[in-house]
Amino acid sequence: METGQQILNAISLGGIYALLALGLAIVFSILHLINFAHGELITLPAYAMYGMYLLGLPWVAFAAISILVGVVAALAMERIAFRPVRDASPATLLLTSLGLSIIIQSLLQMLISPRERAVPQPDWLLDSFEVAGLRVQAVQLLAIGVTIVSLVALTLIMQRTRMGIAMRAAAEDFDATRLMGISANRVIALAFAISGLLASLAAILLLARRGTVHPSMGLLPVLKAFVATVLGGFGSLAGAAVGGFLLGFLEVALRAWLPQDVAGFTEGILFAIVGFLLFLRPNGLFGRAEVVRA
Repeated sequence: METGQQILNAISLGGIYALLALGLAIVFSILHLINFAHGELITLPAYAMYGMYLLGLPWVAFAAISILVGVVAALAMERIAFRPVRDASPATLLLTSLGLSIIIQSLLQMLISPRERAVPQPDWLLDSFEVAGLRVQAVQLLAIGVTIVSLVALTLIMQRTRMGIAMRAAAEDFDATRLMGISANRVIALAFAISGLLASLAAILLLARRGTVHPSMGLLPVLKAFVATVLGGFGSLAGAAVGGFLLGFLEVALRAWLPQDVAGFTEGILFAIVGFLLFLRPNGLFGRAEVVRA
């Protein structure tokens, strides 16, 4: 039963990484932008939940508001920070995302606090029960359910809707898509909105697991999501999702099976394993040999 318990833990953690990796991949597939400010799309909704908690709103209400905050923040990032430099070099876009991340973190530190703030979670979310000998937490079921629904919904949007098809076409050849009369601004804004939605969902799940917020809380999750995206293959949404789940399985396995005296090196060992996998498959599991166009 111990193995089954670890598999359950890995699926719930991998689902969070998959949501974040998909958010990164969907923007990269169109703009070739590695958005490291994506971590702040975790942090801002989490702080929104903190604010709603201080106002005494019920959990469902401040979870819904946090999703709205994440989507609006993503659209604001695209309109204010990235649209003016859209045609610049990839290095400029990367530096813009890093600068935006630093600015938001600094503002949160100055305006709120650099220290962690507790956000109590509802009792039902922290409850656990036994199923077939496994100890299942409600937050794990929520993470798995949200991930499945998000993946199915995103698949349907990309395959069945007009804007989803336009996004897929833009990912293949953005210039040709614009020549066909499809609004570049609408396609890119939709990509950012979806990335903000996925990051907000991940923020809710992360906050349920840890119960506290702080200005840099999105940094490590987005770095892991970036690694998951690279592992799956940049330019592949399916690869990003698979990479997220694989990273979750690797992390849980290492934490469960590493000896106590080396448990502190889990992150380093995890990234070393990913590096070895990329040595074997430099383009990732589903990546193409040519991702960035000249």
